[in-house]
Amino acid sequence: MSDQKHESVIRFLAQPIDVNFGGNVHGGTAMKWLDQAGYVCATGWSGKYCVTAFVGDINFHSPIPVGNLVEVRAKIIHTGRSTMHISVSVKKCDPKKCDFTESIHCIMVFVAVDEKGKPVEVPTWVPKSESDVALSNYAKRILEVRKINQAELAKLR
Repeated sequence: MSDQKHESVIRFLAQPIDVNFGGNVHGGTAMKWLDQAGYVCATGWSGKYCVTAFVGDINFHSPIPVGNLVEVRAKIIHTGRSTMHISVSVKKCDPKKCDFTESIHCIMVFVAVDEKGKPVEVPTWVPKSESDVALSNYAKRILEVRKINQAELAKLR
């Protein structure tokens, strides 16, 4: 794993163009940030073009005021043959104080693809710390729940 990165961080200011009618960052804008950070992480790990396959359990904890410094952190928590499960969080802070608090969190799955859009293998990510092992186990549980949900949904169609 010479130049592969299992984590990415993007920082920027929330701007007036990002605002909703309530004066805070629009949820759709924040979801775009999640996708962008997840993409950076997935492509950095795989070295391939990646597409979003799944976004789940988006938790909006608190609004992001315009003018806040925003940090979007994405981290590989599990890999499959061609998939990468990524934990993505959005944190915010007043730039004068810079005490970051989590605003949004979700799990995303990206698939590495070739020039024809066909899935390709990705390097295996091996958790090293206790927290990485716990996150990897969490990703595996989510995967099992998704399989059950998909089977149940297929029966309803």
